[in-house]
Amino acid sequence: MSSPATVPAAEPDSVFRDAVFRRYWFARLCTTIGYQIFTVAVGWQMYDLTRDPLMLGMVGLVQFLPSVALILMSGHVADRFDRRRIVRTCQSIEALLAAGMAAASLGGWIDSHHIFVFVALIGATRAFENPTLQALLPSVVTPRQLPRAVALASSAGQAAIIIGPAIGGFAYVAGPGVVYTLSATLFGIAAVLVGGITLRQAAQRLTAPVSVRTVFAGFAYIRGRPVLLGAISLDMVAVLLGGAAALLPIYARDILHTGPWGLGLLRSSPAIGALAMALWLARHPLNRRAGRVMFAAVAVFGVATVVFGISTWLPLSMAALVVLGASDMISVVVRSTLVQLDTPDDMRGRVGAVNSVFIGASNQLGEFESGVTAALFGPVGAVVLGGVGTLLVVAVWMRLFPALAARDKLHEQPA
Repeated sequence: MSSPATVPAAEPDSVFRDAVFRRYWFARLCTTIGYQIFTVAVGWQMYDLTRDPLMLGMVGLVQFLPSVALILMSGHVADRFDRRRIVRTCQSIEALLAAGMAAASLGGWIDSHHIFVFVALIGATRAFENPTLQALLPSVVTPRQLPRAVALASSAGQAAIIIGPAIGGFAYVAGPGVVYTLSATLFGIAAVLVGGITLRQAAQRLTAPVSVRTVFAGFAYIRGRPVLLGAISLDMVAVLLGGAAALLPIYARDILHTGPWGLGLLRSSPAIGALAMALWLARHPLNRRAGRVMFAAVAVFGVATVVFGISTWLPLSMAALVVLGASDMISVVVRSTLVQLDTPDDMRGRVGAVNSVFIGASNQLGEFESGVTAALFGPVGAVVLGGVGTLLVVAVWMRLFPALAARDKLHEQPA
């Protein structure tokens, strides 16, 4: 392993010219494309098999539960062991799981129970991969580069969310087995890229023995810092209520009357807005009023959700999702930067694990919530109610977390 001192420092404006960061960026791109392709295939295949919106929601719940069960272990592991090795191992396991789904689909013996098993295993693996991959970034770049690096790393994820669903939707025409094979290949490429990353600075390893205190330290750290708690919980609750991702197969088939290609376009639309915003923020970082900008962005997210919910015209639905994705990216960058800058390195794994569970709650648990409310009120009612709920959350959180609303610069030192 190269010594951290052997890796030359790059200026903040030129972070993407750094070969080490580019390797990290492309690894994140590949693993996220692989996951997005996998998710598109699972959603469409499950709806083909069951035609039940509640089952779509159950996919999200089954994927989310392992991350909750493993949160304490995954954060502790990320702070104690080599983060590159953890990420590489997780991505290799994901490649094997996607290959297993391909074999089951091509063999014709796949059913909803098999899907749930594979999805649960993917969820368990990503419970270790996500916080560790996030905690690895500050060892790849300098502190001055970190805000731009977070935005650029987020752009990799959003580029993947554009490319992945489009590839998954169009490739699904050839069958789900083809989609899962592509997913397995991309997970494997990501594992190879991560294995070649050299660190700019050595990570501060957790050396304290395992105890209740060290395991729960991530929760305690966030609870004691209102800015972090407010940012993470605002993003979680807003996206949990306003997320419509689980219902996109229903909108594509039954409301907008498109096929798999239409689902691919809908899945890609939020990421188009998010990618554009991530690139803008990488070029023009938030230097003032970061907290108020985050609240405004979440409010726009709620309005865009309502517009999407009532739309029956594909171009308008896509436009609403583009705005939704752009506004969500502002919240993501603010939250992610605060988590990295306001957390000491030897706690980033545990804090990142808590953050990942909050993200999972907003995404996977939000899919379950959408499936339940769609079963009760129909898909349109579920999405519209979620958007209105997001607007109410913004108003409540501004009163509960005034320190977050007052946060000016992202790089302020936490109290």
